[in-house]
Amino acid sequence: MATIELKNVFKKYENGFEAVKDFNLEIADKEFIIFVGPSGCGKSTTLRMIAGLEDITSGDLMIDGVRMNDVEPKDRDIAMVFQNYALYPHMTVAENMGFALKLKKTPKEEIKAKVDEAAKILNLETLLDRKPAQLSGGQRQRVAMGRAIVRNPKVFLMDEPLSNLDAKLRVQMRTEISKLHQRLGNTIIYVTHDQTEAMTLGTRIVVMKDGVIQQCDTPKNLYNHPDNMFVAGFIGSPQMNFVECDVVVKDGEVCLSYAGNTLKVPADRVAALKKGGYIGKKVMMGIRPENIHDKEHSLKEYADVITANVSVYELVGSEVYLYFELGKSNMIARVNPNTSARVGSSVELYVDAEAIHLFDLETERVIR
Repeated sequence: MATIELKNVFKKYENGFEAVKDFNLEIADKEFIIFVGPSGCGKSTTLRMIAGLEDITSGDLMIDGVRMNDVEPKDRDIAMVFQNYALYPHMTVAENMGFALKLKKTPKEEIKAKVDEAAKILNLETLLDRKPAQLSGGQRQRVAMGRAIVRNPKVFLMDEPLSNLDAKLRVQMRTEISKLHQRLGNTIIYVTHDQTEAMTLGTRIVVMKDGVIQQCDTPKNLYNHPDNMFVAGFIGSPQMNFVECDVVVKDGEVCLSYAGNTLKVPADRVAALKKGGYIGKKVMMGIRPENIHDKEHSLKEYADVITANVSVYELVGSEVYLYFELGKSNMIARVNPNTSARVGSSVELYVDAEAIHLFDLETERVIR
């Protein structure tokens, strides 16, 4: 297997555009790491530099302690799975899967054994004689993965492999990829713009924006302890609500004042606000939709209540999303499906003060 290290990696094109800026990351052996971010953030460019398909402008790429900057892609012991499958249409499934081994002049018996083993892992045994045109999108993607598996590389690189599949197939293939990692134990680097994919697959997630790492952490820590507003808003669906607040002192208590409402700040956040000199200033409060509760069905009583007029009601099976405005902010609450709230109705909502996140308005970094 393999450890990978990127040290101060930059990618700058001839037109002056910097796609990746000072990228530093250590990837452990057998780790499943995700690069996630919006289109154009540099995640695919970084993956292609690891593969050797893009030159590194400056910095170092190390695989198992060996510098790889100038090593040819074919000599890096890396297998890449693309979003467009990249299968040869005139070859059968078996021929596609074994083609890289054939180029290496691997004995036919060994190729067949490895193809059969990969086909068994990916449930492709009955499709080995078919051509790609006879396969569904999900089957083609499994063939593309099988082609990578038979090579038994140190590292799998996956560039948005599920983006061409429908929603149901994406969920199914996520499960398949997760099982594959558990079974094979290879190091996997996976690129996606879908934060749900990132949260469900990765042991660690690298969140990128404008070529810069915003935060690298476990899915749980990214969700519960985002470093800045970008990460807070990008990770989570529906995304975090943001409300601009004044930090005030009321009856000796530090509170947040926003849109005619007052929220008492928990003790640990009070210490951070005082230390940072935020008393009397404005900050941004972040609160996730699941931490705004319909008073009517809340299992717990909270001190802080807001009254809102519902502008959109969305029933999504086991829960309801209520959309409303709070001052200048558009908000979402994720509430009990039995709520009586409907479009145009006024509803009382609890805000869980213990679950708030506070950010500096200028730097957009979390206040801790």
